[in-house]
Amino acid sequence: MSKYLIVATHPDDETLGAGGLILRKKAEGNEVYVLNMTHMDVAYGYKEDRVARRNNEIETMIKHYNLDGYYNLKLKPSGIDSYLEGDILQKISSVFNEIKPNVIILPYHKDVHSDHRVTFDLCYSCTKSFRYPFIRKILMMETISETDFAIADYTFKPNYFVDISEYIDKKVDIAKIFNGEILEHPFPRSERNIRAYGTTRGAMIGVNSAEAFVLVKAIE
Repeated sequence: MSKYLIVATHPDDETLGAGGLILRKKAEGNEVYVLNMTHMDVAYGYKEDRVARRNNEIETMIKHYNLDGYYNLKLKPSGIDSYLEGDILQKISSVFNEIKPNVIILPYHKDVHSDHRVTFDLCYSCTKSFRYPFIRKILMMETISETDFAIADYTFKPNYFVDISEYIDKKVDIAKIFNGEILEHPFPRSERNIRAYGTTRGAMIGVNSAEAFVLVKAIE
């Protein structure tokens, strides 16, 4: 059994990038956790009813995945770079040391959204083997509507794949929990596009549906 930690910059990123992996690893008897970085809050200009809906969406998502733990730093969306780096690093390190994950999945380091890039940089700083020896594998995930907008020299080139053929339908159902984030095609975060990504990545490894990652480091 292994412990997996998926770092989501925003709620729904864990599903878009690694929802199938989460479902498969849970079915195989592993522990799976999510660390979420940003969150809607009235202090950030969001209306109370929208914050309440988002909280309900998150709780529903947690139940559908049967996560072993969900950590929410509740930072300001599109504003992670406005915080003191040391303060956020301390919070991330605390979560890492509490869970002691064997596998960590991070946003792609060249995603177009600055929150994603900052999240990667901060979390990667907390993966040094002499301080976090329990981390044995680090992956970067592909987030629809962010990773696909990276400029040419930094396009996502996956070298690690997970067969999610048995889980693509449930991944789509969970993505739909986030009302307002999953819209109709040709919007990038649509059911049609989520399935298309699964089909494309699956064809690369000879299965019906897959999720793709970049392997940053693996220790055997």
